[in-house]
Amino acid sequence: MTRGVTLLEVLMALTILGLAVVALLQLSAQGLRLLGQAGDYQAAVMVADRVARSTDSLREGIEVGRDGPFEWERRVAAVPVPEALTPGAGPHPHLYALTVAVRWGRSRTLALASLRTVTDTPDP
Repeated sequence: MTRGVTLLEVLMALTILGLAVVALLQLSAQGLRLLGQAGDYQAAVMVADRVARSTDSLREGIEVGRDGPFEWERRVAAVPVPEALTPGAGPHPHLYALTVAVRWGRSRTLALASLRTVTDTPDP
């Protein structure tokens, strides 16, 4: 005697298949969202790097600007150099803390911090 597939078995199989398709679609959408966020983050890193490198003369203060959808803020502050680290003769180094913050979107922020040195030229 041959046994056929009942309507209940077909409905259960379609339900399981439907749930699997919905789960795959959600995973795909989440992957696309993460890919977009990674692209924005990479662009923000490039803006922060460009703003940090464009600092020609280090003067204490705050500068702000805009680059496309990104708003940036550059802060430069002098850091005291201990006497033990300064050479006895020759140029006296100055140490500056450089911080660049890039903001975009609703609550996305990237901060880049570094230290820079500037050496006084010795008087003739």
